[in-house]
Amino acid sequence: MTTSSSRRRITTTGVGLAAAASLAVVGLPAVADTEPVTGGATGAPRADLPERVASAIELTGLNRHLVAFQRISDRHGGTRAAGEPGYDASVDYVVARLEEAGFDVTTPEFEYERFTIDAERLLVSGAELDVQMFTYSPSTPAGGLDGPLVPLPPEGELGCDPADFVGVDVTGAIAVARRGECAFAEKGRLAADAGAAALLVVNNTEGPVHGTLGDADAGVIPVAGLDPADGDALFDAAGTPATLELVGEATVDTSRNVLAQTSTGRTDNVVVVGAHLDAVYAGISDNGTGSAALLETALRLGAAPEVNNAIRFAWWGAEELGLHGSTQYVRSLDAEQQLDIALYLNLDMIGSPNPGYFVYDGDGSDGSSEPGPHGSAQIERALVDHLAAQGIEAEGTAFDGRSDYREFVAVGIPAGGLFTGAEGEMTEEQAAKWGGTAGDAYDPHYHQPEDDLDNVDRRALLVNARTAAHVATAYGLSTREVNGEPGSRRQAAEPGQLADGAPMLPRTGRLASR
Repeated sequence: MTTSSSRRRITTTGVGLAAAASLAVVGLPAVADTEPVTGGATGAPRADLPERVASAIELTGLNRHLVAFQRISDRHGGTRAAGEPGYDASVDYVVARLEEAGFDVTTPEFEYERFTIDAERLLVSGAELDVQMFTYSPSTPAGGLDGPLVPLPPEGELGCDPADFVGVDVTGAIAVARRGECAFAEKGRLAADAGAAALLVVNNTEGPVHGTLGDADAGVIPVAGLDPADGDALFDAAGTPATLELVGEATVDTSRNVLAQTSTGRTDNVVVVGAHLDAVYAGISDNGTGSAALLETALRLGAAPEVNNAIRFAWWGAEELGLHGSTQYVRSLDAEQQLDIALYLNLDMIGSPNPGYFVYDGDGSDGSSEPGPHGSAQIERALVDHLAAQGIEAEGTAFDGRSDYREFVAVGIPAGGLFTGAEGEMTEEQAAKWGGTAGDAYDPHYHQPEDDLDNVDRRALLVNARTAAHVATAYGLSTREVNGEPGSRRQAAEPGQLADGAPMLPRTGRLASR
């Protein structure tokens, strides 16, 4: 789930590596024990296919992929971030497993704007504090800017409403607010409107804030984040002189997505299921869990299942830098190619260590966001119902634009997905019905180096992986409830082609607007 940036350029590697060689890179032997539940499209689709695919998914397979991602990170400087060798190795691992299973796989490149940070410094009363410049933040003047610290009062400390700045003189000051409620760019804009020279955002959970303003045009004043250990004290330091130096710049870089589609099923009513493959560090919870579930679903379903609608699997790149891979993909498709997509399912963080069980609020009934495009309510209901069948009462989560569904929703494609929580805190009511620890973050190591193999709740991962596999496969049989299409079969296009002969995979398009 995006809020962060990494800082090195990517080295693009080729695809089509031998499976055994690629798997050996992460210290895992090539295996042939992940058999699809069907051997190919030899007859009419069976109604029990969704349950057969879901039941075939086991923790052994899911965990194997997580181990691979951890070993990749360990061997590549502790990160799988876009622009790092660990991301390329992650791509190679996923490609190898898919090709081993018979999929036709491509890894199309896309360009995106990358933010490189050269200086981050905050001096308060002679002490230097660890501060994190937000991606796309404007730089301070050379040598930094000087100003008094002006924290927002408790009743308005989030800085998400103009009223929060009423009665607080931040003119020429370094304003201090807490994380939460609204986007960082909105906090910065409101602080600037009130006259602030810069804004510091204190995290609401352990660790620093690795934030983004979304794009270069969103920044008005310099904005940076602090962890609570340093930041909390600033709320008692009103008027204290401080010096803030932030220096960064945006450059154009290249990354890759991974895409594979079943060779069977209609290609004008495609079910797309996606998860971002990049991470901040090792990223086992965010988003090794979603990537592993997606990969295991593809392997268990097989490259040529008995489905009415083709299923397209997508591992997105550079999500953590601003949803670039998925945004570029959708924008690379013309209107007809977008119409060929029946719906989109998103898997981003589905095994958080203190897990909630959230489903994107397709019908808007929770009031935390607008409803998704028509059909999103039905997707929400399908996911909620499958979780309920496993004894889990799910809650809605907002379409807040923080993950890869954003551009699909923006062009009117119905969407939904699963989420087990990030930096938010579990409530007493949620702990009572789900287990877990009230008052703790769903993922206390969100975007931290500690997001490793120990940072996953395996039960939540298995439950959500099976739910996603069941619902995706069911839509492979019929999307009637979503868009009225019964799912009657027709001849599939040639591998790598849409029904009209256009490329299945994206061209390099315009940059994302985050």
